[in-house]
Amino acid sequence: MGVIQTVSGLMHNPLPEGRLDDILRPEGENPLLQQGFVTTNLDTLWNWARTGSMWPMTFGLACCAVEMMHAGAARLDLDRYGVVFRPSPRQSDVMIVAGTLVNKMAPALRKVYDQMPDPKWVISMGSCANGGGYYHYSYAVVRGCDRVVPVDVYVPGCPPTAEALVYGILQLQRKIRRGTNFGDAKQGVRE
Repeated sequence: MGVIQTVSGLMHNPLPEGRLDDILRPEGENPLLQQGFVTTNLDTLWNWARTGSMWPMTFGLACCAVEMMHAGAARLDLDRYGVVFRPSPRQSDVMIVAGTLVNKMAPALRKVYDQMPDPKWVISMGSCANGGGYYHYSYAVVRGCDRVVPVDVYVPGCPPTAEALVYGILQLQRKIRRGTNFGDAKQGVRE
């Protein structure tokens, strides 16, 4: 029990013990929550809201797209993470590139990326999207979609499982929570 000295006399006010994290950070126990008030900053609140409403647009190019569809099915239930697939780039803030990106498709990928509103994030799914994969030395294959659009999370595998994609989405949510938005000209989490 801590005591605070005031002008009018003594006022008893319990001081919180332990780590002082805000409510929006799930790590550990928060003593401030038990006392009935919450402290946070605007960045944390804003990023928490973004992670709870991620709307990915699927950019399925090959066999990895089947696993991406499997991740959206009822068994894994991405809705519980706030992930709802959108058909239009103008309604999306996350793009999932799944499969082999060929040179003829690269301008279309960039065009769709440019149509997405800011802030926007990209998940590269599978060995082919990450670095060309099995077709790395082919003349027609882009050796990684990060040569066309900036990538935030790489999901490895050939093809990666649906659970690996869910883990990649959770990693992106963690990355968004760490970012800063206000007072930063970039308005995003890319370094």
